[in-house]
Amino acid sequence: MAHEHGVGAAPTAGLLLTGGASRRMGFAKGTLVHLDEPVSRTLGMLLGSVTDPTFEVGPGYSGLPTAEEASPGLGPVSAVVAGWEACRSAGAPTAVIVLACDLPFVTRALLAWLASRPGGGSVVPVVDGRAQPLCARWSAGDVERMRDLVARGDRSFRPLYRSGSVSLVDEGSWGSVAEARAFADADSPGDLQRLGLSAVAGVGEGTGATGDPPVTAPTPPPAGPRAAAAPRPGRGPSPR
Repeated sequence: MAHEHGVGAAPTAGLLLTGGASRRMGFAKGTLVHLDEPVSRTLGMLLGSVTDPTFEVGPGYSGLPTAEEASPGLGPVSAVVAGWEACRSAGAPTAVIVLACDLPFVTRALLAWLASRPGGGSVVPVVDGRAQPLCARWSAGDVERMRDLVARGDRSFRPLYRSGSVSLVDEGSWGSVAEARAFADADSPGDLQRLGLSAVAGVGEGTGATGDPPVTAPTPPPAGPRAAAAPRPGRGPSPR
């Protein structure tokens, strides 16, 4: 499988986050399906095509090698730290692309763009004023800072935005490779109809994605007063 790194880009690992309590959704978001394809499998395939090594932090929905958390349920910052240990044991990356499993419209072009940013610094897209830490590239130094956050019980990425080590990039940068729809996430049952998703049990047991990434296909909006609403971006806080 070919891995893309731009001129001057540092070796970049990948982490797909599929764990978490999914309290608002009511079921594991790692089982989401779009156009009859398991989203976790498709995202794992796309992420693995532009990063090396690549791991899933979660129970194994994607088909990627899995990294276990010593204390599951502490949130994505803790999950990134656990996954980073697996990445370091498998290679010598200086940065990692972190991707949540509830972003069904992420494209390979967006992930390749993140991987190809020169150097190994952190790059976090901002959509409609909200940072997207779970579709971002994080530097080794910032992952170590995450370790400190976890140690003191802080589960937020926000302190990293204020550290001066993170490049917060708006649509003027990432808009050449993606639309805002790429950052639309599924957090609640109401999002399933809005985004054209479903869920099935056993997605990690022998099902797989095709070679073509089907999750990028547009889905007609549901009928009703919300039909004209654009998909909202992910759950990241405002960087300000």
